[in-house]
Amino acid sequence: MPSIEIWLAGAMMAGLTLYVLLGGADFGGGVWDLLASGPRKSAQRELIAEAIGPIWEANHVWLILVIVLLFTCFPSAFAAISTALHIPLVLVLMGIVLRGSAFTFRTYDDGADEVQRRWGRLFSITSLITPVLLGVVVGAISSGRIQSKDGVVTTGFVHSWLTPFSFAVGFFALALFAFLAAVYLTVEAQDDALREDFRRRALVTAVLVGVLALVVFLFSAQGAPEIRRGLSASFWAWPLQIATALAAISAIGCLWRRKFQLARLAAAAQVALILWGWAAAMFPHLVVPDLTLQNAAAPEVTLRLVLLALLAGSLLLFPSFYYLFRVFKGSGATNAGSH
Repeated sequence: MPSIEIWLAGAMMAGLTLYVLLGGADFGGGVWDLLASGPRKSAQRELIAEAIGPIWEANHVWLILVIVLLFTCFPSAFAAISTALHIPLVLVLMGIVLRGSAFTFRTYDDGADEVQRRWGRLFSITSLITPVLLGVVVGAISSGRIQSKDGVVTTGFVHSWLTPFSFAVGFFALALFAFLAAVYLTVEAQDDALREDFRRRALVTAVLVGVLALVVFLFSAQGAPEIRRGLSASFWAWPLQIATALAAISAIGCLWRRKFQLARLAAAAQVALILWGWAAAMFPHLVVPDLTLQNAAAPEVTLRLVLLALLAGSLLLFPSFYYLFRVFKGSGATNAGSH
């Protein structure tokens, strides 16, 4: 039977997966807001705003959940990550705050005002930069360059993340978010021309995701050798890669044939498999190479209490989210969103 540390790590990964599939697509919507073009530029931006408007704040619950679980259950790993990566993490926090503020101010400002357009640009630019920095953090955690001894980080504040591999992961994350957003928006667009706009964007971004996945894998030879070994030499590596490839091909095929509901499912499956493949390659590490689920864990009594609180909280959280999405994203909603 899996240990309590594994159960809690699984809960963290579930929260991270939901954040990427929901909140990540909101970031991707900001990317397409920045890149809106053509005769339907305004309509594209209106669709994006309608899609993310009702639920974008709620999607950050999953990121908060992951951070709280890491802080409470694996404090040594939290300390190492927040120390070694405090520069990109602070920039991520600033990006999230600026993005949310800009989106709100743009929504309620005068549409013909130059200030409103400035808020729009800030919203789009922070939507572009923040996913890259999130990916940089993931790349640094995976790289083996964050080293600690007796609870003290022995590497510098820049050495661990200012690498080609970390930034390759960052741009890969950005492409994944943009891909999810484009696919989701094909489902929610009510106008055929708008749907075709985002269908084309989704197909192009799907190819870009594949290219950047190859780039990340190539850089991992030097940038994250332990992760590369896990993704290429483990017994589960080939079945996982085949399943991910099938999901990617299915997403592209469904987009090509305009089966948009199925494309959304396939795209979500592809991204989820990528995330869980990374987690499997990391196992049992939380931060390569020194911190594992076992040596970074809090006392068992703390873990048990957190697990009980997590189970009790889920009885409120999941019905609340279901109701939220039912109201704003259900078939009867007038302003359907991207999720």
